[in-house]
Amino acid sequence: MTPAVAKRFRSGRACLDFAHTAETPDWREPELVYDRPSLERWLSHILGLAAVRTEPGDVAEAHRLRAAILRLARARTSEQPFDPQDVDVLNAFAAAAPPIPRLTANGALAPLAATAVAGLSAIARDAIDLFAGPLGHRIRVCASPDCAYMFVDASRPGTRRWCSMQRCGNLAKVHTHRDNQAVKDLAR
Repeated sequence: MTPAVAKRFRSGRACLDFAHTAETPDWREPELVYDRPSLERWLSHILGLAAVRTEPGDVAEAHRLRAAILRLARARTSEQPFDPQDVDVLNAFAAAAPPIPRLTANGALAPLAATAVAGLSAIARDAIDLFAGPLGHRIRVCASPDCAYMFVDASRPGTRRWCSMQRCGNLAKVHTHRDNQAVKDLAR
């Protein structure tokens, strides 16, 4: 995975990671879920599934769920009320059965395979848990001016600013250091 693509999956929640597969004006990276194999690949990646089976129409449905999650998350970050239509979409997807774990005869967890409908249900249920739970008010947008990725601030003081300290946080520190150095050089 390229660094730009990997950056999309550091939010701390599967629903936000799935939302980051979209191509939007807020980030420059391309659409990641554009056909059935890409939906299978990204649901497998985000949910840790061994395999995902898709049907015709699943990609359009995934886009519909993803758009609702994006709007709900942005509403939460700006302390705006939820759009009832987005809530209805989320609840409808959550109503389907999620992937069901299976135990093997030797006591291990069997590799989990699921349909796209089940995977999208798991994503919707994660979004409901996030938006309605104690971390719902800790959804943040990265403070970097050229990044709009969302993440869950699970830090104890609730002051995390960057989607990733290794990426955006480090770049901000480098810029601050260079600016400070330039001021010192001008003062000499």
